Amino acid sequence: MMTSRLSMMMFLQFFTWGAWFATLGDAMTAGLLGAFIGGAYGTAPLAAIFAPLFLGLIADRWFPSQKVFGTLMILGGLLMFLIPIYGESASKFSNELFSEMKAKETFENEDALIKEFNERQAKENKDGNTMGWLMLGYMLCYMPTLGLGNTIAFTHIPSQDKFPLIRVWGTIGWIVAGLLVGGLTWGSTFSIFQLAAISSVVLGLYCFTLPNTPPPLKGKPMDVRSLFMVDAFKLLKDWNFLIFAICSTLVCIPLAFYYGSGSQFLTQTGFKAAVSTLTLGQMSEIFFMILIPFFFRRLGVKIMILVGIACWVLRYVLFAYGATDQSTWMLLAAVVLHGICYDFFFVTGFMYTDQKAPKEIRGQAQSLLVFLTQGVGMFFGYMIMGKGDFFGLFKMDLQFGGFGQAVTKSETLSKAVSAARPKETLSFFESFGQILNRNIPESLDKQLLSDTMSQWHSFWMMPAILAAIVFGLFLFLFWDRTEAKQGV
Repeated sequence: MMTSRLSMMMFLQFFTWGAWFATLGDAMTAGLLGAFIGGAYGTAPLAAIFAPLFLGLIADRWFPSQKVFGTLMILGGLLMFLIPIYGESASKFSNELFSEMKAKETFENEDALIKEFNERQAKENKDGNTMGWLMLGYMLCYMPTLGLGNTIAFTHIPSQDKFPLIRVWGTIGWIVAGLLVGGLTWGSTFSIFQLAAISSVVLGLYCFTLPNTPPPLKGKPMDVRSLFMVDAFKLLKDWNFLIFAICSTLVCIPLAFYYGSGSQFLTQTGFKAAVSTLTLGQMSEIFFMILIPFFFRRLGVKIMILVGIACWVLRYVLFAYGATDQSTWMLLAAVVLHGICYDFFFVTGFMYTDQKAPKEIRGQAQSLLVFLTQGVGMFFGYMIMGKGDFFGLFKMDLQFGGFGQAVTKSETLSKAVSAARPKETLSFFESFGQILNRNIPESLDKQLLSDTMSQWHSFWMMPAILAAIVFGLFLFLFWDRTEAKQGV
């Protein structure tokens, strides 16, 4: 009974996130809000950076974890309801601005038009900026729940082997959200936020029915050391945990490329239901997550994580060459590899962290992992992916030789594909048949397609190189032989 209740918690938690995050780029591109995509995705890592401070102050000391979880999800849901309202207004402003600028015909080419358009709307589109602040507010509510959910689960399961069987329902929740959004053809609309808002409130109410998980540090005096996770940071004195923490942070830099550009990339390569196609990665997660305890006992932490990172490298190489070769099997294989990438690295990492941390700071330790991965690592990942400015100090334009260039022709190709593809209305279930369907319109400009795919090749080779560097670091510097516990 307890396992079922915790599984439902995980299902709703990741359904809520998957309902909008996977297709955020498509929805904003369709609304001509491309200038805000990088900032929108960047709200997740920024929130993850501040989440541990909240957990150290509130969840670990004053209130039961399930009540904090529920309150945050209800508050976040209310903020999410406001996002499509401002989104529609921001999209209207952008369309009017674009039409006005295009009518002047004073630009050398469309790339120059789009560049100035993005710069202007970033400054003038107030509702677009408000939309970004609302997303940040929502993610500040959501990110602490990742640590809270793990803490609740590990507190109430009889043995650590049960965790993957519970966590897999989070993956199922993400899959169901993706299939539902794809089936309703909401991927490029602001309806995704309404779905997320409803599920967020439902989860918030459900959390108040979960078993009591008292704060582990209740009654102990507040101190700055606890607030800033000093106790958890002490784990870094262990050489192997330090290497694990560093590699966990670094490997999330290439992960940001997948989350931030995967859906847009698949759409441009001809997949009609990119959001549904991406769920193949989560489907593979289910299979491998169930096998995690088996592999964990026989392979150990090091081999598990090395396999995960190696699949990271392979995934991006397949994307890079699948783009230039227009190879469907390469693109699909790259998506399916996400299951091994995530399970063998992150789920193993959650279990490893739970073993390394003393009982009284397990919540802090899980929060530290979220801080380093979903926070610091993903923040720099999105900055590098979007060639962003690091607080105005320097531009994050990382390149290796000819690899890592921006895909400047992306929006041009997206518009061309949309214009060339015949309009068709698919039923809810017919849309599921488009998961494996890839079709480039015959009338599409072949030179534009070739040039854009060459840019995507350069784009995807960057995270492949970054993941390969992390693989080498972990291979030569990590030597922990931790085995799975049979009970906790």
